Parts: sequence; C-alpha cells; structure tokens
Amino acid sequence: MKKTIALTMGLAMTLMAGSALAADKLTLQLKWVTQGQFAGYYVAKDKGFYKEANLDVEIKPGGPDVAPPQVIAGGGADVVVDWMPSALATREKGLPLVNIAQPFKRSGMMLTCRKETGITKPQDFKGKTLGVWFGGNEYPFLSWMNHLGLKTDGGPNGVTVLKQGFNVDPLIQKQADCISTMTYNEYWQVIDAGIPADQLVTFKYEDEKVATLEDGLYVLQKSLDDPKMVEKLARFVKASMKGWDYARQHPDEAANIVLENDASGAQTEKHQKRMVAEINKLTEGSTGVLDVAAAERTVDTLLGGGSDPVITKKPEGAWTTKVTDAAK
Repeated sequence: MKKTIALTMGLAMTLMAGSALAADKLTLQLKWVTQGQFAGYYVAKDKGFYKEANLDVEIKPGGPDVAPPQVIAGGGADVVVDWMPSALATREKGLPLVNIAQPFKRSGMMLTCRKETGITKPQDFKGKTLGVWFGGNEYPFLSWMNHLGLKTDGGPNGVTVLKQGFNVDPLIQKQADCISTMTYNEYWQVIDAGIPADQLVTFKYEDEKVATLEDGLYVLQKSLDDPKMVEKLARFVKASMKGWDYARQHPDEAANIVLENDASGAQTEKHQKRMVAEINKLTEGSTGVLDVAAAERTVDTLLGGGSDPVITKKPEGAWTTKVTDAAK
C-alpha cells in the first residue's frame, strides 16, 4: 500500500515537473523600445499571468532599426505589435499579416505646433513645415493632408514635409512649425525641453477624425491555420489583456515594472509613470476585441491617400476574431 502511494505521489510529481517544463514558448516583437507603451505585456510577464496560462513569453524590444513585419517574416517572432496602416501596407505587398487583437482603442498620435507660428486650425498648415515620422507612421499623416487638400511636395499650395527623427529637435530648434508627437511620449519631451503647454497648439488625429488604429497584435496567416497555435495565441491574448487591466489599476507599479525591464537604462521614472498614465487612456475599455467599424475607418482613411494611397484596395482577411473568440 505504502509502495503504491509512493509510486502515485512520484508519478504526480513527475507530471507536475513535466507540466512546468512544457510551457509553450511564444515570442512577441514590440514596435518600439521598452517603455510604458507596452506596459501590459511586461506586467503580464512580471505578475505571472503568462506563466498561469502555461506560456513562456519572450518580449523583444524594438527600435529605429527594427521593423516588426520583417522580424515575423524572418521567423524571429510569433506575434508583433504594429499599427494597422503599416500592417495593411505590408499585407498588400504580399506578407499576410492578420490582426488577432486590438488592445489600443484610441489613437495617441498628434501634431504639436509652436503657438507663435500662428497655426490655430488644420487649414493653417498650408505653407508650413511639418515634421513627420516615416517607417510606416507617415501613412495617417499623408491621408490627412489629402483630406485637407494639401500637397506634400513643398509647393506653395501645400506643406513641406521634414523627415523627422524619433526626437523633438525640429520643434525645439525651430526647423519645423509642427512635429509629430504621441500624447504619451514626445509631447512631454517638448514640455520637458522648456516649452510650456500654453505656448503649444496640438491637433490630435482622433479629434480630426483621421485617426487610424495603433498598437494591435498581428500574426502571419499560417499561425491561424494551426488550431494548436490559435489556442496558444488565445491564452496569450487573454493573459496580455489581464496585464493591461492590471496596469490601469496599478499605473505606478506598471511603470516600475517597465523600468526594471529596460536594459538600456535610458528611461526615467517620471517619464514612464506619465507615459503609463496616458497609455491607460488609450486602452481603457478594451477587451482586446477589434472594433471592426474602427478598422474599416482606418481602411477608408488609407484609401483616401490621393495619387499615392497607402493601400489601393480594401483588404480581405486582414483581421479575425478567431483568437479573441477562443480567449473568451
């Protein structure tokens, strides 16, 4: 009897050990460097939400030289964080990226201008120099200018586009009248550089009705053709959204978790706490389920890109509820 109990206990312990070793590996490629923009994923890993879902998740930071679509195409990631304009443009070029979840409900993108330029409304952009990010972030801007009837060739009836680095120097040094900023990042860099809010004018893409979806989760179509992978992705999305919920409830702790994962040491506590607070406004109310109407608005915005639209036709199969349905 004792021998039987011992064998049973031994078998149970072996199974538990095997289960612990059998955690499914999954690699997530971020769109940018380690910062509060991705707090939910770092929180999910730090608080054990991925582990509870039997997942071993590697989070790979991005940067100016990292293109998530290229990473996943090369097999360097299972899931990537990307903006829908970039993902749809990539899809039209032949890489079958599919949106499986949308943690960000709202856009944080805007143009920030010096008040002294006299710009008070979008129509005042005419004849001005505007700093624009490229690498996929230019798509919403180009569509917006087309909607305004402003050419981007530098002519008198349009705007001059300054290819902006990922900093706020063009505004500080007065090389541009307005620059691209995110509500949670570069805008505060301008403030910290010594230009007070009352000397700035901002235009949020969300307010101008030209916002496109940002920070969604994307996989290759082949992942969705594998039922086991779909189930694994469902666990990943559910645990990730748990991380985002926790970040909203404990923003300061979430910011500190991000800092602990920042190998570069370039981030400051003040900036990360501020960033997480702003990011939480963009994810609030999200369950991870994609709002199809918002996706279709993104498509319509991109199709309205004038003579050189971001995409030339409405995409088919560019998003799915298969994963979020399974996550329920």
